[in-house]
Amino acid sequence: KTSSTEWTLITTDLLAEGVHFDPATSSFRDIGYRAAIANLSDIAAMGGTPRFMLVSIAIPPTCSTTEIQELYRGMMQAGSPYDVRLIGGDTSASQQGLFLNITLTGVVKPRQALLRSGAREGDRLYVTGTLGDSRAGLDLLKSRQRPKLRPADARFLLARHHRPSARIAEGQWLVKQGLAGADIDLSDGLTGDLRHISEESAVGAEIIAGALPLSPACRAYAAARRLDGRQIALQGGEDYELLFTVPRSKHVRFEQLAGKTQFHFTCIGSITSKRLGLRLRTGTDTT
Repeated sequence: KTSSTEWTLITTDLLAEGVHFDPATSSFRDIGYRAAIANLSDIAAMGGTPRFMLVSIAIPPTCSTTEIQELYRGMMQAGSPYDVRLIGGDTSASQQGLFLNITLTGVVKPRQALLRSGAREGDRLYVTGTLGDSRAGLDLLKSRQRPKLRPADARFLLARHHRPSARIAEGQWLVKQGLAGADIDLSDGLTGDLRHISEESAVGAEIIAGALPLSPACRAYAAARRLDGRQIALQGGEDYELLFTVPRSKHVRFEQLAGKTQFHFTCIGSITSKRLGLRLRTGTDTT
């Protein structure tokens, strides 16, 4: 729905026990929190302001009233910083585990929503935050024999999995400055979500492997597991960072303004012609 003053944004996600979450490795409050963040992140990727939430849930007999209350507390805790209001939904019984569906609305100024289709050849490619942390945290949860990490690093990675952040402020800043071309949140992993931009914008892209931002904790995890941290960053999902493009003509201005903020933006590559497809280049030079 549109009006002369704002556009309405709508997003929805269905989460199934055993597919998207496991009560054996996450508390019900954490499950609710992450479910809400998944939707909040979609609004962030369009540069919008979240407004109202509807929750539909199918509850198995194994879940207690206290656990369901904790689930809702997690959802509301995630939405509270943005004054998100729960306005309805539906409840049903389930014989096949817990199912949770959240629908979230938001608003953005007319014709200012960031879309996946706005990338053009020559654009610079940026991400917020660091990549691979949630995947590393999930691997720690599932591991029977955890690698030797500093307790602080393990806590950081687990927190990044259980309590990710939706980059609402960053998305709104990009809209306000008019600097971004295309935007998407990283829920399926960098390579998977970059493919969405590539398809919607009919472009290719080149990622510079050495430019991928990794947290010290993720680097420590990769070293302990004898893994390539860059592969964790490329393939790990549910970081809920933003992946966006900046037109060549606006790049200098973007760098100037971004340097005055508290946001963490990293240039990781560029948009190329469609015929070149998606490519990964070694090194660190993004020029």
